[in-house]
Amino acid sequence: MLEMMKKAITMVDYECLVDKNDNRIIGFGRFAGIVGAYNGIMAYGLKYKMFDLKPAHLCHDKKELFRELEKANLPNIKIVVTGGGRVANGACETLGAMNVRKVTPYEFLNYTFREPVYVQLHSQDYYESKDKSPFSAFDFHHIPAGYRCNFSDPQSYASVTDVLIHCTFWDPRADILFTKARMKDPDFRISVIADVTCDIDGSIPSTTKATTIDDKFYGYNPMTEEITADAFDRDAIIVMSVDNLPCELPRDASDGFGKHLIERVLPSLFGDDADGIVARASILKDGKLSERFAYLADYAR
Repeated sequence: MLEMMKKAITMVDYECLVDKNDNRIIGFGRFAGIVGAYNGIMAYGLKYKMFDLKPAHLCHDKKELFRELEKANLPNIKIVVTGGGRVANGACETLGAMNVRKVTPYEFLNYTFREPVYVQLHSQDYYESKDKSPFSAFDFHHIPAGYRCNFSDPQSYASVTDVLIHCTFWDPRADILFTKARMKDPDFRISVIADVTCDIDGSIPSTTKATTIDDKFYGYNPMTEEITADAFDRDAIIVMSVDNLPCELPRDASDGFGKHLIERVLPSLFGDDADGIVARASILKDGKLSERFAYLADYAR
């Protein structure tokens, strides 16, 4: 950065391209969700020795990845996908490619099925106001400490879920999904956690490190609270916490990113930036930190 400042360079961070409401315009989230869910299914097959999928990064593209899923003959397990954004919808795309049936939160909690099913949970499905007032998305996003997470309540999601695909943003001020103590309970049923968010020591307490594309999984023993030598140890919960998931499908991820860049950003990048899209993502303008990124001043000395 110092060299760019010396040479009066303008630097635009494409990952920071947002609209006037701070909603990201382009990103790789969809493919993080697609691959994250695939890795979760892959982990389930390996843990229970039911099927062995080709690693995502060895698939030529998304089409081959989805063809691999034809090998995954799942029993009547229950899968949770958290979140409602690009990442979560990418995860649902993978489950849809497997023809896994989507059910409502009520059905998921109260019914049994003869086939694998999944539910997509939004914040209001597993957070509730501490003062018992109706859920407010505005209040939850601005004052998350006013809400409690009921995901791990007795007879709630932690008691009936086999595979958790975690795809939602988490604010450190908010409750975590469950505690390490809760993971010790006999009725804690989750045996595979695909933590696509990969918030270290965040909303998923067993996510204590990031994994790699070549070494995707580790085992977490809830009783000892330690990582096991064997990721597929009988007593371990498998955790997948790869933090660069779109890199496992580079062709599709790059193609998707490029198309969105051309459609949504190029006119502003090489023309009139009337909406301020490029300005908001400009870390440096003629070698000087923009006001939006002034917090980087200590790193630019």
